[in-house]
Amino acid sequence: MFFKEDFLSFIWQFRLFTSKQLRSSSGENIEVIETGFQNRNAGPDFFNAKIKIGSTFWVGNVEIHLRSSDWGMHGHTMNTAYDNVILHVVYEEDQQVVRTDGTAIHTLVAKDQIPAGLIDRYLELIHAQAKFPCEPQIRSIDPLVLQSCFSRMLMERFEHKYQDVCLILQHNKGNWDATCYQLLARSFGFKTNSIPFEMLANSIDLQLFSKYKDSPTQIEALIFGQAGFLNTQFQDSYPRQLQTEYRFLQKKMNLRSLDPSVWKFLRMRPASFPTMRLAQFAGLMIKSQRLFSCILEADGLVAVRAIFEQLPIHSYWRRHFHFEIPGLPASTELGRRSVESIIINSVCLLLFSYGKYVDQPVYMDQAFSILEQLQGENNSITKPYRESGIKIENAFLSQALIELNKSYCSKKKCLNCGIGVKILRK
Repeated sequence: MFFKEDFLSFIWQFRLFTSKQLRSSSGENIEVIETGFQNRNAGPDFFNAKIKIGSTFWVGNVEIHLRSSDWGMHGHTMNTAYDNVILHVVYEEDQQVVRTDGTAIHTLVAKDQIPAGLIDRYLELIHAQAKFPCEPQIRSIDPLVLQSCFSRMLMERFEHKYQDVCLILQHNKGNWDATCYQLLARSFGFKTNSIPFEMLANSIDLQLFSKYKDSPTQIEALIFGQAGFLNTQFQDSYPRQLQTEYRFLQKKMNLRSLDPSVWKFLRMRPASFPTMRLAQFAGLMIKSQRLFSCILEADGLVAVRAIFEQLPIHSYWRRHFHFEIPGLPASTELGRRSVESIIINSVCLLLFSYGKYVDQPVYMDQAFSILEQLQGENNSITKPYRESGIKIENAFLSQALIELNKSYCSKKKCLNCGIGVKILRK
């Protein structure tokens, strides 16, 4: 088959048939009064359609398949959730389908009802030799249509991530402070070391940082020790001090460190080495013992930035990027783009997720407001869209484009994002 079910759903939804006089495969007239509401979750493809078949007025659901035999292949024959299907729309009919009680379902065969020009435009779209399917046409799309699509993409992105946050929250038995701590730790690993940072956070109970809040050395020892970087011989006094502290804490609390091999250094700038990120994360833990409350109480972007600025990082790291490997003097502070990445990927996500969880939209709005104030991300995903003429003015748009690419463009689901629909309906 040269197209997918989404194309047939598109034809049905917008009634783009060549003839207004539709007939069922059994010869009865079909009058489509309302196509129904498209369902993107489990169950029939369209809900609450209103259709007159012959002399009978029907209200119910519509199912879309390329071949009628897909009904049985998808397990609908014995599924009562499909008993309310009043019309089966297929490209071609290769067998009759029935409900669980054995009654036949009316079928509309669309094979000879699709405009040839529409098929050509669809094939041109999904088979385009471009950086993303609609690259050649996107400049001609109404900006209001694009903005609507991008807003929906951003919401979908945060809804997907919200599910992940809920799983972490459930694991933490509803503890938002622990959930915040773990999400922040993961974001400090950025893309390359996010998993090791997550493993590290899971290996250190958040309450330990509160217990040793007046002892920065013990907090640093916990973090570097659990990360696996204190299991060797040192000459420098600072790592030797950390090692002594960690061995005491390790024995006292029966701690088990990570294998240092999980951390990635290859092809990274020294300022981004995991050892530097661990030092910065330790500074964050030393600076604040109530991070989640600080995030909720922060009044705008400036206050959020302040959480990650002027961290109390040990002076050893001004001349080192790794233990006992000296380097040129450098700032130990997180760079502006690094801070913004952490805000985008953890702070805004936390605000959105908490707001949704406790039904307080003000926090969700705050998350989106912060994204609108942050500079748009420039990476391998957003670059093609930027080059196509889309002005990525802020992180709201860059995050939306990342979702658009991940869930639609890369999967050629052009008729599910809204932009492809607009192109084909021109």
